Amino acid sequence: MLSAVMASRYGHSPRDVWDSRIRSGELLLNGQSLQNDVPVGSRDVVQWRRPPWLEPAIPDQWSVVYDDGDVLVINKPSGLPVMPGGGFLQHTLSALLMEASRSAGASQVPKPVHRLGRFTSGLQVCARRPQTRAELSRQFRPEGGCRKTYLAWANPVKGLRADQPLVVTTDVVERVHPLLGWVWGPDPFDGEPLRRRLHARSELRLLKRCDQGDLVEVAISTGRPHQIRIHLAQLGSPLLGDPLYLPQQRINAAAVPGDGGYRLHAHTLALENGLHLSCVAGSGFAPGELLLAASQEL
Repeated sequence: MLSAVMASRYGHSPRDVWDSRIRSGELLLNGQSLQNDVPVGSRDVVQWRRPPWLEPAIPDQWSVVYDDGDVLVINKPSGLPVMPGGGFLQHTLSALLMEASRSAGASQVPKPVHRLGRFTSGLQVCARRPQTRAELSRQFRPEGGCRKTYLAWANPVKGLRADQPLVVTTDVVERVHPLLGWVWGPDPFDGEPLRRRLHARSELRLLKRCDQGDLVEVAISTGRPHQIRIHLAQLGSPLLGDPLYLPQQRINAAAVPGDGGYRLHAHTLALENGLHLSCVAGSGFAPGELLLAASQEL
């Protein structure tokens, strides 16, 4: 039945909710509105006409780090989604850039080349010309020439010293998640069912150690989904306040990747054309009483 198929594929809503949506006329089957649950086959086309919803408030202001008329790099605030998803459509960086460009009468709209997590702040690269976006996208791939460093507040990382970087090369893997079906996470090494795995590499350097945790600089070249959060969780030292990735490679079944609470900042960026950029983390980056001291260090 259609309700069972939708509940299986889109686990954010149980079968009875999908059945209610079908009966209210929200779902179309092969272009025809439905009033009751029906059987479906592999060749059927299903559409969901989702009613309008109120999107959560977001920070909608940012500073421009670089703009040459084609490439635009901003300091994205924590809490701003880059692309639609997770209940956000208009309250996203991509939508705000389009709206601002139209208001200014610009002929080309800056569009994101990559995607920082909603609660990751820092350097977000956009480009106006399709050719530029394609070239920059190539550089952001694992085999590309883009180099990025992040600042992260993590639980104390065992074995990490200021004078000795730590390289992490464990895979990020897709694990079962009750709300999403599958989610990227650390390798549990316990026989848990996995769907995919991707090679990833992170290099960690300790900047500051205190009672609350470690301030770590992380250099990445692979850019896998949630890579830094996952690699620190793999080490048993997840980001401070991370609601999803827990110690001992566990995943919180009640949380999703878009939930906030962690502190992660895209700090520096180097592109193949020699462009090197950096931006300072905002005032809310450091936890608690560390705020002033950490801001001075950064």
